[in-house]
Amino acid sequence: MLKTRNFLKKWLLFSIVVATAIQLSAQQLPYPYPVQYFSLSIEGNEYKMAYMDVASPTPRGETVVLLHGKNFNGYYWKDVIAALTKEGYRVIVPDQIGWGKSDKPVVHYSFPLLANNTKKLLDTLGIKKVHVVAHSMGGMLATRFAVMYPTTVAKLVLENPIGLEDYSLFVPYQTTDKLYANERQATYESLKKYQQSYYPQWKPEYEQYVQAQLDAFLLGDKDNNALVNALTYQMIYEQPVVYYFSKIKSPTLLIIGQHDRTVVGKNLLSEEQKKQYGDYPALGRKTKSAIQNASLIELPGVGHIPHVQAFDTYKKHLIQFLKKP
Repeated sequence: MLKTRNFLKKWLLFSIVVATAIQLSAQQLPYPYPVQYFSLSIEGNEYKMAYMDVASPTPRGETVVLLHGKNFNGYYWKDVIAALTKEGYRVIVPDQIGWGKSDKPVVHYSFPLLANNTKKLLDTLGIKKVHVVAHSMGGMLATRFAVMYPTTVAKLVLENPIGLEDYSLFVPYQTTDKLYANERQATYESLKKYQQSYYPQWKPEYEQYVQAQLDAFLLGDKDNNALVNALTYQMIYEQPVVYYFSKIKSPTLLIIGQHDRTVVGKNLLSEEQKKQYGDYPALGRKTKSAIQNASLIELPGVGHIPHVQAFDTYKKHLIQFLKKP
């Protein structure tokens, strides 16, 4: 009996050490390039916006801004940054306020606010014109950015953007309190389970993006971060951008993984609704028709994140579009 108790004590201690190590390793996941900080005033307070500014060894005089999705941050753009700088582009990769290594204040989140924050960063860096490449929720932000600052956006790339339909029309409303309670329960396992839905088949190399998401959640006050996650969910739900596509003036490329069935709030839908909504093949074609000067690349067998799952194919189409006169 004594030996059993000693074994259980040692096992408990070992479990605590392992759990702590996992948590610390998540917080220590390094970004691929040096992170800088830009100060912003929001609702009377100063906050820091993290970003990477990566120069090309062979500059061509053009800049690309990469806009991340809701469950991501600048980290997951690492391979895209390397590819673009190799082609001569300067690359700016912000962590939006509320995400990643940026401050996460409890404020009124809106896509115009995030777009304005991004424009202020570019103004501070002296950049007047950019190509905007955006994924997932970043596509909603990029849509508002392109409409708000049409002379700033040379070309626009939307990679499996969410918001191709108005979720508020069919996803049941949830209070912020309920969303907050759910977000507080986030664990590595729950984040991984959600990210697994992004791919037709999960691979070990995708684990790093779960870790990057957990990293951001553990950075600072977790309860505060959970509330911010809830508020930004409400932003997506309450501020549809599908009605703005016809107002985009920039040449636009849609890169759509055809296996994607992402719906924000999908767990709240009936089985019949899950078959009806989030149909990215149909939504991609519909969005192409709505944008005045758009082209569409359809990637069979690819899920929500083409730049991770099918990087070489994604890179080829991205570079071809950016270099096209």
